[in-house]
Amino acid sequence: MNGNSRMLQHLAKAPSEINLVSTMLDPAQQVFLLTSAGSQSGTTTSAVTLANQLAKASMGQVLLIDASLSATSITQQSDLRRAPGLLELLENQTSEQLAASVLSYPDLPFHLLPLGQRTAQSEQLIQEKTSQLLSLLKRHFRFIVIDADAVYASADTLIFSSLVDGVILVIGAEETRWEVAQAAALRLTQNGATLLGSVFNRRKYYMPKWLYDQL
Repeated sequence: MNGNSRMLQHLAKAPSEINLVSTMLDPAQQVFLLTSAGSQSGTTTSAVTLANQLAKASMGQVLLIDASLSATSITQQSDLRRAPGLLELLENQTSEQLAASVLSYPDLPFHLLPLGQRTAQSEQLIQEKTSQLLSLLKRHFRFIVIDADAVYASADTLIFSSLVDGVILVIGAEETRWEVAQAAALRLTQNGATLLGSVFNRRKYYMPKWLYDQL
């Protein structure tokens, strides 16, 4: 098993941890963004899990895009810092660049588009180019899941949020204050995002988990 695919499989959680998959199987919805109110809320884990479950629940191909500058992003953890990816594809939206940037692993049900190398020309996403790229990717993939930085950490997150079909806000249980989560949700909706729901991550069970599942 490839080391990168092993890492991604390790991040993916059990299907019961993601309760939004059935909601997303709407034919009209195709591109989803995961972000958070603050750092280290588990957005990457939730994005990998969602991509994994969408790939298993649908007939079409699924693409996971790493749009995060975090030191714990998929690109960083997989040591793909020098690999072409999202940023190169934004600048050169051709079938050749698409083939060179999108990665696939035989033991994973989804494809991966790493961040790529940020240059002076790609310091910030340009909304028109980003929209054009998403239109290109939608012709090749049934579902697209974008792992983004926290709402207040990067302007790129807000650009993506206004272009996707739905946004999922990841909330760290017993870490993210409700006022902060509420403010992040408001910022997203004011930016034109469609907020589908939230993932309550790292929750602690004060009674057996099997009993929670029966509630």
